[in-house]
Amino acid sequence: MRMISRILTILPLLQITMFAASIYDYTLPAIDGKPAPLAAYKGKVVLIVNVASRCGYTPQYAGLQKLYERYRDRGFVVLGFPANNFGGQEPGTNEEIRQFCSRQYGVTFPMYAKISVKGNDQAPLYRHLTDKTEYPATGGEVKWNFTKFLVGKDGRVIARFEPNVSPEAPELIEAIEKALGR
Repeated sequence: MRMISRILTILPLLQITMFAASIYDYTLPAIDGKPAPLAAYKGKVVLIVNVASRCGYTPQYAGLQKLYERYRDRGFVVLGFPANNFGGQEPGTNEEIRQFCSRQYGVTFPMYAKISVKGNDQAPLYRHLTDKTEYPATGGEVKWNFTKFLVGKDGRVIARFEPNVSPEAPELIEAIEKALGR
């Protein structure tokens, strides 16, 4: 009986993972805990970033906010996914993270609840983003905070930028503008 219960719990996650064709197939909790389907961003260019409040890259929040403000009217959105996978650099609760981002960096782009971006408890969305079979050019394990996945209007990953690529980097700006159709 216990095994059947466990299978029934895992089955929906397996279905999402096995049949997901794009990021639009995922619903995750927003930072306030309410379900936030990524399908809400259909037709937009999306920058998905695993973020942390106590990381050397944390000041990138300011640049991500500027990108969001600069391009949101053209169909661009930044999505922040707090994760505590690297050096315990995101230890806070969702409410503490929300307050920190708002107070310190004026973040207004959508933030999601804390997730895991690697390991046995990796969120299905990140399993999808890092899948080397699905995305041979951009897949592979997330190595640190502030890894950025650029997703095209079709919901598929078109580029990946490692943490050392700042939001102001010419290669990131160029990729966003190209995806938006200049």
